[in-house]
Amino acid sequence: MYLQGIILRARGGFYDVRAADGRIFRCRARGKLKREKMGLLVGDHVRFSVTAGAEGVVEEMLPRQTLLFRPPVANVEQVLLVCALQDPPLSLQLLDRLLVLAASRRLQSLVCFNKADLPHEGLDELLAIYRAAGYPVFVTSAKTGQGIAELRAGLCGRLSVLAGPSGAGKSSLLNRIQPGLSLKVGNISEKSRRGRHTTRHVELLALDCGGFVADTPGFSQLELLEIKSRELAAYFPEFAAYAAKCRFHGCLHAGEPDCAVSNAVARQEIAASRYEHYLLFLEETREQERSY
Repeated sequence: MYLQGIILRARGGFYDVRAADGRIFRCRARGKLKREKMGLLVGDHVRFSVTAGAEGVVEEMLPRQTLLFRPPVANVEQVLLVCALQDPPLSLQLLDRLLVLAASRRLQSLVCFNKADLPHEGLDELLAIYRAAGYPVFVTSAKTGQGIAELRAGLCGRLSVLAGPSGAGKSSLLNRIQPGLSLKVGNISEKSRRGRHTTRHVELLALDCGGFVADTPGFSQLELLEIKSRELAAYFPEFAAYAAKCRFHGCLHAGEPDCAVSNAVARQEIAASRYEHYLLFLEETREQERSY
């Protein structure tokens, strides 16, 4: 008997595959799949045969729609970027870097500001900045339940990856979104005020409302290694409406005459923080190109 399913986890040559009816089978891979350069990954849709009870053999990997290498997950549709408003301190530069990395991989991003139960300032400005840039934004508290229903609705029916700094509360959010997961939650280091990673391996978690969330150690590659300087502006969606009005075709928005993007920043139509991070990332990509 052949069934179709999705790989939830991969450990030691075994694959836990969830069939369409919700049953989970412990499978090995057929020899030809083991020999392929890019083997089976969490998130792969597969066809498998049932050998005995809840055991089986993966016979075929169905075509992948997307592929992430770090973390290694197939068929991701969107990235949920989780940042704490406090504890650890919010880094907008890291958030913008993660947004650029997700966009470069052609993934939609959702932004979640967590720990709304802690004292914080400037939330309205943050919401205005990132919503104006075109991102769906959620404000949540895993402690009080604020915003959890809205966030769950944003995840239903899709395969999502969670990313963000350690200590931002990703595991706590998942425990709230899907009660019964009992994911391990880390504490903030008093010395560094940074979180301790609690997720060691990539694993897909099925949501009762449909869809899956990849609980991962996060993006381990934060350098913009594969991004060209001339491509970077495309990963700042709020630039698009202005970039077409720049005087020069191929304008990098870094001091050129009659640059519509920098003029929009001066008029406060584009957030200064986003533009500053763009210039920082632009110099980073240029430095990498000079070193080639």
